[in-house]
Amino acid sequence: MAYLDYNATAPLRPAVMEAMTAVLGATGNASSVHRSGRRARRAIEAARRQVAALVRADPERVVFTSGGTEANNLALSALPGRALVSAVEHPSVLRAAGDGAAIPVDAHGVVDLEALARLLADVDGPVVVSVMAANNETGVLQPIAEAARIAHEAGAFFHCDAVQAAGRIDLDIDGLGADAMTLSAHKLGGPQGVGCLVFRGDRIPAPMLKGGTQEKGWRAGTENLPGIVGFGVAAEEAVADLGRTPALAAMRDRLEREALAAVPGAAVLGADAPRVATTSCLAMPGVASETQVIALDLAGVEVSAGAACSSGKVHRSHVLDAMGVPEPIAESAIRVSLGWASEAADIDAFLAAWAATYARAGGGAKMNREEAATA
Repeated sequence: MAYLDYNATAPLRPAVMEAMTAVLGATGNASSVHRSGRRARRAIEAARRQVAALVRADPERVVFTSGGTEANNLALSALPGRALVSAVEHPSVLRAAGDGAAIPVDAHGVVDLEALARLLADVDGPVVVSVMAANNETGVLQPIAEAARIAHEAGAFFHCDAVQAAGRIDLDIDGLGADAMTLSAHKLGGPQGVGCLVFRGDRIPAPMLKGGTQEKGWRAGTENLPGIVGFGVAAEEAVADLGRTPALAAMRDRLEREALAAVPGAAVLGADAPRVATTSCLAMPGVASETQVIALDLAGVEVSAGAACSSGKVHRSHVLDAMGVPEPIAESAIRVSLGWASEAADIDAFLAAWAATYARAGGGAKMNREEAATA
């Protein structure tokens, strides 16, 4: 299979599997004071330093969680005040924001900073602003430093979901000015089920999970030792892999260039904005997203249609809606995402399958699910 769905989850890195396997065979609770407990504690603290280095943060401000969703909820739900979040955020941010206001984006998917300033001016009391670093569907990068500056001028707390940016671009939590930043292991080639919230400064949310004093009281519950160790190794390798970004960008650019040439009327959504080098949102007019995903899968190419958080279902994209993408185009969009193990052969396989899918659809005529499954 040509795996091109890294934004959903990246393949586990071999070094991560090796490190996790080593600690799976060890005994010890990191809260225990005996030798085995101390060994577990040392492993967790080593991983904390590795993860902190991913965003140049203070290791003492890294709180491990069960994943990006929990970290986003901790940042938004555990802080007092109203939430202002961009209209293209991940559902875990949008839903955690409750009745908060959505900050609009332009046609390229970039947050409207003037609208953010107006919304802040209309809110009384504490405010939490959340703007993601890179969009999970289009790869579009947001002006985080500028958004954080506007938020701070209004006295707001600024959170950044950096799940899709970490390991793709160089991140500096101090330089960006984020008060809190969300990271997730499995987007980096680490294990699923572990993430973290990284704080900067002294404005720290109250814990959501109450119980023991793990994670300095910010997140109760016995730490996931193998997952955290794997997260640390994945973070370290992701930093080392940043030098491969130009090569990934070249693969992504070739994919887009040849895909557009093969399908008349095809489009790359978000292409006119700064993006991470690993993500492409492609539209094949006249062929539904779900149909494309099925046809490509049968051809040995794995991609997705939007965010991988809908229990396997394909829904209309709120991201593309916020960008004002016309319905026929939005309903024909798929996401192709690359990562640490991507190769030129994966691009070759996608391009061949993409062109064949279009040809079988009769040059853009509608092809239903059953036809795709038997093509």
